[in-house]
Formats: sequence, C-alpha cells, structure tokens
Amino acid sequence: MGKVRVGIVSLGCPKALVDSEAIASALGDDGFETVEGRDGVDVVVVNTCGFIDPAIDESLAEIDAALAQSEHVVVTGCLGAKGNIVADHFPDVAAITGPHSPAEVAKAVRSIETAVETFEPSVSQSPTLPGVFSETLRLTPSHYTYLKISEGCNHHCTFCVIPDLRGRLVSKTPDDIVREAEALVERGVKEILLVSQDTSAYGVDLRRDRRGAHTDADIVSLCERLGPIAPWIRLHYVYPYPHVDRLIPLMADSLVLPYLDMPLQHASPEILKAMRRPAAAEAVLDRFRRWREAVPDLTIRSTFIVGFPGETDEDVDQLIDFLSEAEIDRLGCFTYSDVEGAQANQLADQVSEAEKLDRQDEILGVQQSISEARLARFVGRVGPVIIDRVDGAELVGRSTADAPEIDGIVRIEGVGGVGRGDIVDVRFTASDDHDLFGRIVT
Repeated sequence: MGKVRVGIVSLGCPKALVDSEAIASALGDDGFETVEGRDGVDVVVVNTCGFIDPAIDESLAEIDAALAQSEHVVVTGCLGAKGNIVADHFPDVAAITGPHSPAEVAKAVRSIETAVETFEPSVSQSPTLPGVFSETLRLTPSHYTYLKISEGCNHHCTFCVIPDLRGRLVSKTPDDIVREAEALVERGVKEILLVSQDTSAYGVDLRRDRRGAHTDADIVSLCERLGPIAPWIRLHYVYPYPHVDRLIPLMADSLVLPYLDMPLQHASPEILKAMRRPAAAEAVLDRFRRWREAVPDLTIRSTFIVGFPGETDEDVDQLIDFLSEAEIDRLGCFTYSDVEGAQANQLADQVSEAEKLDRQDEILGVQQSISEARLARFVGRVGPVIIDRVDGAELVGRSTADAPEIDGIVRIEGVGGVGRGDIVDVRFTASDDHDLFGRIVT
C-alpha cells in the first residue's frame, strides 16, 4: 500500500479527544501521516462514544460514512467495548478495540499497511495512561488543550456504565502530569483543562500503593504544582468531596482559574438515592456560599438529568428550588436516556419522552434568568480574556468563566496586534443570558 495516510474522527467527550490525540501520537511515532477527518485518507480511525443511545447512533452513522469513503476502517473507543455492536452492524471493519488503546490501534494500522490480516481485534479493559506523548496531531487549537489526569471510575451510579467501559480509576503519576504540562506550555499552550471521569478522586489509587511512593497524589497537591506552569488551569468533572474546599484558596491565589465544573445530576434526595449519588443538597448550598465568599468571581458549572425513572413533579420542584438558591452560573440539562447495561433501566415508573422534554424546557427556562443575572455582574468591570479567533473586525474569546465549546464567549471590538491565544484585559460593556461583550483595555 505504501505510506499510509490515516484520518482520525473523534466523537464524544474531551476525555475521548485526549485518547484520539494519543492515538495520533502512536501512529506518528510509527511513521504514519495523521490528519483530522476522513477525506483523502487510506485508513479511517473512528474513536466512538457509547455512553447513551444517541451517542451510539452517532457513532454507528460515522462508521457507516467512513466505510463509504474507505475500505479500511478501525473502530476504537467506548462503543468498541460494548460487546458485538460494531461487528454486528459492520462486519467489514478492519479492527475493533476498546477505549484508551493507542497501541492496539497502531498495530491494526500496521497490519493494514503490510496487508497482514492477522490482527485480532480486542477490547482493553485496563486503562493505560502514557505520560508525555509526542505531539503528532492536535485536535484542539494551539493555545488550549485537555490534559487527562486519570482514567476510569470507582463509582457505580445506576445511570452510568463508565466503569464497565473504561475500568476502575487509574491515575497518572504527578510527575508525569507535570512533565506533560511543561511540554504543552513549551509548545505554546496557554490554557490547560484538566479532565478525567472523576477529577476529585485523582490519586486515590496511587496513595493506596503500599510502597508509599505517591503520598502527594491528590488533586489539590497536583494543582499546586501545575499552577505556576501554565497561565490558565481549568478544572472539569470535579465532584464535591470534602477536600475540594482546599482548592478554593488556590483560586483566590490565581494558581487555578475560579471555575468548577461539578456535575450534580439532581437535587431531590429520592432521585439522588436512586441514582446512587450523594444526597446532600443543603450541604452543597452551604459550601457554594462559603466558596463564593472566599472567591467572589467563582464560576460554577453543573449538569442535571431530568426524567430519571420515578421522578415526580415534586422532585422537579426541588431541583428548581435548588437552582434558584444555588445560582449556578452555567448549566447543562439532559433528559434521561437508557444506557445498555445500566441498572436504572430496570427501575419502575419510567417517565414519558414528552414529559422529559417538558421538564427540560422548564429547567432551562429557570436557568436562563439565573445565567443572565450572574453574567450581568461582570458589566463595567475589567477581566482577562483568552482570544480563540479573529472574526473579521471582531475578536472572539472566553473569560475565566467560559470553558471551550460548552460555555459562553466574549465578543470584543477588534484591534490590531491581537491574535489567537493572546490573553488580554477586557472591559465588559454588556451581557445577555449567555455571552459577554467588551473592548480591550489599552
């Protein structure tokens, strides 16, 4: 076949995006040319998501489209770990692996290159977390990137199958993460977004090592080391464990951004119990108040599920009351969807799809006014903004309150000499329910 050109399609969450970049790195180390997408390539690698049914449908559609363009398609990611779904739909794919399998994907592509059809598709259930990998293909802009600090999860929420797909928690060592962060900053990265299935639990597996080599492996100690390395460190998937309180002083000292992405899922004690999630809404509210007293500009993002089996109007009212009091800055609200293999599928009192959508609309309507009020507090003030793109006469960036793709943007009156990746001071002149507007302070 000659030198193989490999296209990579990455679906799902930022954690999968990190996996895709690791795959590209492994392929690049083997001498393959890698590009994003499936046009004009010899082999397509589709990194799938298999978390909920719509994600499975999207993954299957992408595999189908890849096969229409290339006879050599390698499927990896979470959907590859779900039995024979891919093989049953597409028996002609070249190989199937589970998530976090860059070495197996590279092996599959090598076998295609040499026309050796002896590759045995396998599903890796033991997370492998390489340290610093050679950068071959970046799937994010050059000025920000996601850094995965651990893989897998030790929890058993009834709506989730992540432990089945990605295994139990396995953390990178603090030294490996620090080296990776330093390498990223040397390459021009200004913002590092820490991701994992459970960022707050980082290091618990390392600390249990009887050799005692990583007693400092916890998220607070890690952030203390990372803070001086990159201009912006942003935390995602932080669950409200007690030690999260110790992150707040680091935000006050500007070591990490004043931003917490904290998926709470619900506020009703009954629903949280059914989900096997911590049921302590009042305690969470008290901590929010204390955190905001210490860091007034703290942005809290969260996600919630409506329509979980057994959810009543009273449960939704409790969620609305919680949101009104918590004044969460950024919110994602999703309707419950059965996940193959999840325990919640067997629960009684399933909620109709129409009712789920009505409840979602109600929650988003409540949140719109909350978000608008929270953003309005920035108007008239000056704050740092990282520039994501130049759009004609306008600059588009993000404040410390905005993560890429999921939050709002800042629209800025364009000025010369400012480009993508620059961090500039902006006076915010207006806001709406999602975005800020401003001009650069010169």
